Amino acid sequence: MYQPIPPRSPLETMPTMYDLPSELVGESGLPDEFHLIQAALLTETCQPVDYLPEEILLASDLNLYYDPSHTQWYKRPDWYMVLDLPKATSQPEMRLSYLVWQEGIAPFLAVELLSPGTESEDLGRRLREINQPPTKWDVYERILRIPYYVVYDRYENNLRVFKISGNRYEAIALSENRLWIENLGLGLSLWQGTYRNFSSLWLRWYDRTGWIPTLAEKAETESQRAETESQRAEAESQRADKLAAYLRSQGIDPDNLP
Repeated sequence: MYQPIPPRSPLETMPTMYDLPSELVGESGLPDEFHLIQAALLTETCQPVDYLPEEILLASDLNLYYDPSHTQWYKRPDWYMVLDLPKATSQPEMRLSYLVWQEGIAPFLAVELLSPGTESEDLGRRLREINQPPTKWDVYERILRIPYYVVYDRYENNLRVFKISGNRYEAIALSENRLWIENLGLGLSLWQGTYRNFSSLWLRWYDRTGWIPTLAEKAETESQRAETESQRAEAESQRADKLAAYLRSQGIDPDNLP
């Protein structure tokens, strides 16, 4: 085979999981790095008001089983949120999946991150095939009736949000790519920044005061606060030393002051 000089970069020649068949018919490979990092950012910055941590499930790529009559049928949202989980009376086990008929509560919001070839499925443009499970759109809209469905296309920097109205999804007109959900006290929008050493346009949660900080940002803020306190203490110590030196120069022992 002809090899160009210089050789082409592996980034140009190596196939991705979207180019190769999967062991499971109709399934793509495991999530790519963007999917994993984006889901982590959503989880880190999602802090709904008026909900205890144990009342919320924030899941990424966790199988969502929705039909007790067809227990093998599932969808796998890139990220989803479940609210009002029953308060646990003991330490809960980590879920291997989420069964709606067992938990009794459907997700409140689902996020799909468009990948090459998934647009028709994610946006409800694919019709259900005979003798096959319902499409992702049908499950979210008609069966589970997930109130909010968010679709982010990072290749086009396009954010779309759909909300249940009556018995169907209707697109929400976004202003500056910002979605505010009042009963969460949170909003979802696009943020240009660096997260886990990658600079990109990310989907991120915010509240009434601004972007909800990540763990790294909280640590940096705390480090800066500690440094400021240390500098203030050092300045106070230097002022005290100068005052003591001045008093001694005037024949006054600062240690014997009343």
